[in-house]
Amino acid sequence: MDVVLVGACGANLLPNYFRILCDMAIIPHDLTITKPDYDGGSIANLMCAVADSFGVTSSASSYVPLCGYEERLRDAERIVLLVVDGFGMELLRSIGRGTVFDKFFSRQMTSVYPPTTATAITTFMSGVAPQQHGLTGWFMHFRRLGAVAAVLPFIPRYGFESFTNAGVEIGSILDCPSFFDSLKCPSTALLPAVIADSEFSQLLGGRAHREAYSSLDDFASKLRNHCVGGEESKFVYAYWSEFDRLCHLHGPSSETVEQHLNALDEALTPIFEACANDGTVLVATADHGFIDSGTDRRIELDDHPEMLDMLSLPLCGEPRSAYCYVRPSCTVAFEQYVTSELSEYANLVPSDNLIADGWFGLGGAHPELATRVGDYTLQMKERYTIVDRVAGERRHQLEGVHGGTSAAEMFVPLMIAGP
Repeated sequence: MDVVLVGACGANLLPNYFRILCDMAIIPHDLTITKPDYDGGSIANLMCAVADSFGVTSSASSYVPLCGYEERLRDAERIVLLVVDGFGMELLRSIGRGTVFDKFFSRQMTSVYPPTTATAITTFMSGVAPQQHGLTGWFMHFRRLGAVAAVLPFIPRYGFESFTNAGVEIGSILDCPSFFDSLKCPSTALLPAVIADSEFSQLLGGRAHREAYSSLDDFASKLRNHCVGGEESKFVYAYWSEFDRLCHLHGPSSETVEQHLNALDEALTPIFEACANDGTVLVATADHGFIDSGTDRRIELDDHPEMLDMLSLPLCGEPRSAYCYVRPSCTVAFEQYVTSELSEYANLVPSDNLIADGWFGLGGAHPELATRVGDYTLQMKERYTIVDRVAGERRHQLEGVHGGTSAAEMFVPLMIAGP
């Protein structure tokens, strides 16, 4: 159970045992199990609404557009989609009061499953849900590669050398559509300089002009140029990643994250307020939310060697939603082990059930979806994570996590500015 305190529980005057008791969890996370609302209330439905405004017939016909924004989007001179990575609904309510995001808040939506960058950002850049684009988490097993890869940097899990350098083209492994390529008008993807020319950005960016930024000031300046009509692009996708990084390193309840949100508020307020005069509809949202976690909530698979021996591959997906590839002869033993040893920390779900129950989306599935989610999924309870390690892998000490089933991770805000 989370302990909720008012003030900075990490103050120097507090004794160590009290710091441990307070657990740094200032935000009272809503851990209610929450499925994506693909019937009209998810970021996939938002992308359908944007597609409709440009006269694009979505290839994912099972989804309805997010309701209530049709006329506003259709009449816009241009649409700018701003995605603040990690800025979930719970964070808006807890530390975002009085900010520009609060002022222009319109409604809440769900992310997709799992609510994580690799899966949700692909929905923004492809226009379709995971059921169709087939990207299911940070770590994925690709049969055509014969390896587990970190999909966004397109590197093997054990190292940092891109598959491209080994002669593997990302387009031969990922067959996601590009939302930008469905548009007949000019478009721009405003991205951090470190990923603007990555294999993933090139593939999903399609025909869009990729524009790099190097700092918050640079981002705000370039975003403003697009919003006030100084650029010809009719659709702009602007992605801010630093909020997510700080939440991972320090936890969403940290003072560092709140200070960064204040800096974002100061930088972006004039841009939100300027949109109405220039015919730009600025649509701002996030890909997922966050919860505080840490080492005391981490289950190490090395501590469960019997279970480790039952797996044919390393864990895939996310530490909050881990896909397990189980040796066929160990299926019964695996279920029994998880039930007896890990039931306090995780729900064990056959991955096929997640597909059938609509966690990844609606309608026809990507042909590789079932192979990319393993035999079972460990949906972690409360604020727990589960991790393993492969040879050569560097361990990351994360204080904030996402990718699970909680409302705190699943709900994201929608802000609208402009005419």
